[in-house]
Parts: sequence; C-alpha cells; structure tokens
Amino acid sequence: MFFGQYHSRVNEQFKILLPEIFFGQFSGHVVVTQGFDQNILAMPVEAFQGLSKLLMGLNIADPLARSLQRLLLGNASFLEIQSDGTIILPERLSKFAGVDSEIVIIGQGKYFEVWSKTLWQHQEFILQDVESNCQKFASMDLSGM
Repeated sequence: MFFGQYHSRVNEQFKILLPEIFFGQFSGHVVVTQGFDQNILAMPVEAFQGLSKLLMGLNIADPLARSLQRLLLGNASFLEIQSDGTIILPERLSKFAGVDSEIVIIGQGKYFEVWSKTLWQHQEFILQDVESNCQKFASMDLSGM
C-alpha cells in the first residue's frame, strides 16, 4: 500500500528516485500514466492490469468510456525501475504535469501520484480548507472502514 508524502529531485532527463518504502511493492517495473489532475499516476504492473481490465470492459460505444480509455491507456508507459530505485518519467507526461527540478510523491493506496512541487502546493492549499472539505465530502459513505 502506498501512503504518505515524499519530496524528490528531478534531473534534466526526468529521472526521479522512488521513496525507499515503495521499493518492495514493485516487481522491477512501474506503469505511469496521465493523472486526472495535472499530475502523473504511477502503479505496480499488477494494479495497472486490473485497471486496464476494468477500462476494457467499458462500452466502447460510450464516448465517455472512450475518453477515459484514451486518457489512462493511451498515455500509459511501462518503465523499468533501475537498481538504484530510480525511474525516468516520459517527457510528454512530465511536461503535462509541470515537472521541474522538484516533485512531491503522494501515496494513494494502490497507486501513487507524482506532482510538481508548485502544483502540489496549490492542491495542498485546497485540501486544507476545512469548511470546503466538510461540504465536499459530506455525502461520501465511509462507514465501511
């Protein structure tokens, strides 16, 4: 399970170091794709295979389904994790997410997100609005915890 926040640096080839606590959760590879927010989603191959199966089960006659498939499947890349725990993010995804010299990695359970430091600071500001959070999340049923 991926959780927590981790800061990392990025070099000019978009090479990043994964948090050490994440190392044991991969079989040597990671799949990255475009996120729903201006970020990058990253997950173990097995998790991506499960997501892919769900996506491919959607009705391709539905324009919304096709759009979601394009977003997640059409932007996916299979990356090798180097022996030092680094990966090289695809340039296209890095530019989409505004990745520069510093990133923040956010654990999300079965996957994690890669954010530019600047965009994450804005997201964090939104998440710290207690009143807004109460209104936004009030209808969600978390009783199954």
